[in-house]
Amino acid sequence: MALDVTDADFEQLVLDRSEQVAVVVDLWAEWCGPCRTLGPILEDVIDATGGTVELAKVNVDENPRISAAFQVQSIPAVMAIKDRKVVDSFIGALGRSEVEKFVERLAPVASQADLLTAAGDETSLRQALDLEPDHPGAIVGLARLMLERGEPAESLRLLARIPETAETRQLAAEARLAEQQVEVPQEGIGALLDGLLDRVKDDEEARQEFVDLLETLGADDPRTTQYRKALAARLF
Repeated sequence: MALDVTDADFEQLVLDRSEQVAVVVDLWAEWCGPCRTLGPILEDVIDATGGTVELAKVNVDENPRISAAFQVQSIPAVMAIKDRKVVDSFIGALGRSEVEKFVERLAPVASQADLLTAAGDETSLRQALDLEPDHPGAIVGLARLMLERGEPAESLRLLARIPETAETRQLAAEARLAEQQVEVPQEGIGALLDGLLDRVKDDEEARQEFVDLLETLGADDPRTTQYRKALAARLF
């Protein structure tokens, strides 16, 4: 699935993300006929990688800073970003077979640890970590299993072995809440957050619980922004 990216969030959604996976940036515009031809092909081919390559779409008319940074003179223009650098690119609407070759160069060859991680069961995940002790996918998968089993401390221990991402932050928050035996209600979480607000300034545990609850909501939940502002107001 393609992600629409703007000047405001390009660094976070493309450059930061490129440290984890290759990100293909499709620079396009509504008036561009070849863009409309290429776009669905890119989405199809990149979806088939199962997440090892991701697609970001940038409307050049609405996001001039990005197109200026890439020195785009004609579109469609496609840039492949890995570790915050352009590693490959092409201009114009290529056919499907050429797009497949372009994406294949970006998709990593699956290791034995990758294959074991994809299996998803505990035995396979532990075997993957025997082969690659810091395999991010295996660690996250096993940490999630440990949390579901009721072993949040083990989940946190595993997550501490890899760099933090949005996914691991949310999982770690769930584990900390489970460790403190905090039940997260499906509804009425606002009342729980409101109750903690009065304590966050002077109570570190309440503050951590408040932040963890926001992580479980996720960045897309409008309540997250609302309560982060409320937290800042109490602290500062």
